[in-house]
Amino acid sequence: MAGITPTSKIIIVGSGVFGISTALWLARSSGYSDVTVLDMQDTASAGYDPLSGVDSASADLNKIIRFSYGSEIEYQRLATEAGQMWDEWNAEIAATPLEELPERLRDGNRKLWWNAGWLRMSCTDELGAFELETLKNMEREGIRDLQFRSDDDADVKRAKEQGWAHKLDPCRRQERFGTHKAVLDSSAGFVYAYKSCAWAQYLAKKAGVKMILDPVRGKVLDITSKENRSVVNTADGLEHSADLVVVAGGGWTPSLVPEVQGLLETTAGSVATIQIPKDRLDLWDRFGEENQPVIAWGSRQGKEVYSIPRDENGIFKIGWRKTKWTNFENVGKRRISVPKTAHVTEQKETRIPTDALNGIKEYIELNFPELVPLGISSTRLCWYTDSIDNSFVVDFVPGRPGLAVCSGGSGHGFKFLPILGREVVKILEGRGSETAYGRLWQWRSSKENKRNGLEEGELGPRVLSRQTMASETDWKFAN
Repeated sequence: MAGITPTSKIIIVGSGVFGISTALWLARSSGYSDVTVLDMQDTASAGYDPLSGVDSASADLNKIIRFSYGSEIEYQRLATEAGQMWDEWNAEIAATPLEELPERLRDGNRKLWWNAGWLRMSCTDELGAFELETLKNMEREGIRDLQFRSDDDADVKRAKEQGWAHKLDPCRRQERFGTHKAVLDSSAGFVYAYKSCAWAQYLAKKAGVKMILDPVRGKVLDITSKENRSVVNTADGLEHSADLVVVAGGGWTPSLVPEVQGLLETTAGSVATIQIPKDRLDLWDRFGEENQPVIAWGSRQGKEVYSIPRDENGIFKIGWRKTKWTNFENVGKRRISVPKTAHVTEQKETRIPTDALNGIKEYIELNFPELVPLGISSTRLCWYTDSIDNSFVVDFVPGRPGLAVCSGGSGHGFKFLPILGREVVKILEGRGSETAYGRLWQWRSSKENKRNGLEEGELGPRVLSRQTMASETDWKFAN
């Protein structure tokens, strides 16, 4: 398509990480003056807070920030650069008068990014191949000194000197099981996700981005074209013509752009929480970020469970990512996977499959037995989009002038919120082939038999309708 200009009318569908980061970089750093974000959820009033009824992968309590990517060096470099910007955002918020901040940042902790460390913990007595490859890459990149192996005397000594030793074995696995293989990444940690999105939206509005965040006016029914311009049709019956439409709808992207079928699929991870009482000072202190790192247990070893330090309200989040679920429904003449959420969708769902809950409970029982008496407090499905190869998809839709897709977070996109839009803008300006990320995220196909589960379809084993769903009675532990 012809290149966009600073006065081009640009519509972005979706106010999550991909959409709001793109809008921010278009307006704040690239000078585009006519950018509008549409969303069927009022993320502004709700402040993206999932406890206020917002359903999206971006609207979460917290997200992991990590910079290790095995052999995927381009992602590692972009994540490291994003880390510097998370530091800048923390400083910018601290310097902003309280009354000027978004409401969600006025109460409680104003800090977004917490350098709590990330413990990549083996569920066996050996480190996995991916972990060893990651360490080699970090050695080549000159950042190996930020990593501490629990079984390396030199690393343990360095961890003690730098104040990280108390996070090398927070589950006391060496003491209880006689073995503990893990790597602590001292550069990593977590962010408060909903507050981060609220801050990015605040910056975008300040830069002149217009927002239509409404269940009717902001709900996109479909995207057509007239006279070589894309037209967004919303639920209030209006047509919004634009020089460029960017669909960044997360789990709703495949519903709006049929062409992504086979390239993107809507999937869900499983999340549970445990409420830690404030009057239990022993647990409150232990699971705070001062003493508790982010933990990934058995990653790529068949377990795929993670946990994040409790938030300021005592919510301890545990996620199970071994299986990413699908939910097939009719969308027009197609049967595709679509979200089934707690608040937004016609059919509601707050439960997770029993397999996922059991995996989370096993993680707690083995690693944090002191939490067993508390039981699970809540569960939910976290809907996003998987690509065929876990790389993002940011490109123009073939045969659809003026229409682009910005999606495919594949469960690891949030950390790039401060910087993702910078690379997206280059692609939207037609410079994608000149950049490493434009080439990495371009429209593509795969002839492989296994394509991240996208080949399974409605008869596959991950379909929600085939699962036994866990009820609240399953939240209690057996012992």
